[in-house]
Amino acid sequence: MNSFRWAEPRSVQQAAALLASGQGRTFLMSGGSDLLGQIKERIIEADTVVDLAAIPGLSYIRKEKDGLKIGSMTTITELAADPAVLQDYPGLSQAASVIASPQLRNVGTVGGNLCQRPRCWYFRNSEIICFKKGGEKCYAFEGKNKYHAIFGGSPCYIVHPSDLAPMLMALDAVVVVASSLGERTLPLARFFALPDEDVKRENVLAVDELVREVILPPAGKGDRSAYVKLEERGTWDFALVSCAVRASGPARNPTALRVVLGGVAPVPWQLKGAETALKGKALTEAAVRSAVRDSLKAAEPLAENGYKAALVEAAVSRALLSLA
Repeated sequence: MNSFRWAEPRSVQQAAALLASGQGRTFLMSGGSDLLGQIKERIIEADTVVDLAAIPGLSYIRKEKDGLKIGSMTTITELAADPAVLQDYPGLSQAASVIASPQLRNVGTVGGNLCQRPRCWYFRNSEIICFKKGGEKCYAFEGKNKYHAIFGGSPCYIVHPSDLAPMLMALDAVVVVASSLGERTLPLARFFALPDEDVKRENVLAVDELVREVILPPAGKGDRSAYVKLEERGTWDFALVSCAVRASGPARNPTALRVVLGGVAPVPWQLKGAETALKGKALTEAAVRSAVRDSLKAAEPLAENGYKAALVEAAVSRALLSLA
């Protein structure tokens, strides 16, 4: 691990100013479980680490008229147990409760979970200079790719590791992003960036920006949500495939539907074809599986990850049928 300076700003504006002056070598720390690992593994070289825990007022969950507001430093444990989340957005509580281990949920934060870096073993190996680190090839494409993308991969086949991201995207969340110049708000669906947009980044944050808040629209009468995570191990693992769903309207014939996958693409992957095919139709197992199989025709599995197609079908079926 290289030595670095430690900063404890007292406001979001101070933190953003430190980022702006850091020339790409200043990094934010919320829970620290991912950032410190990257520094130890020499994936990044940090001159300064900015501790967001020193900033007051970034940890909260507030139910207001215009929706549920979640501070970026809210811990995963707090999110999973919050009564308003449990009542109005049960899928979000489910997603939070299956992240990592209880110890990591106690320190991990909402903002950190959304902004964590990929777990690709080529990216995490300091001796390998892959596309994402400025190299000329994605080693996973022809290498060990059991856990890699089957959608949206070229030219880099990472998968986004967040459990919260697919569920929040299914719930039409927006993020409030702060900088030294002010704030902007954007849908979470536009927050993440595919590798063909910028292979070195996973989101659209500028060098001086940070996530301050996540906002969920008010839950409508009859809204339902669920999250299914399929793992290689029973706990403390990243998803092989996950599925976040939200439905509105009659239980078995939803008038609105969101289906978002995790573990299959560099960003949370919305199954728009399946949503369209199932809107207003009875959620039977046969109908769900048929719609998912049609959507999977666009998948491009690599040599070792074709099994994910079957897991997608299982995860989506389990999630949607739980709503019906």
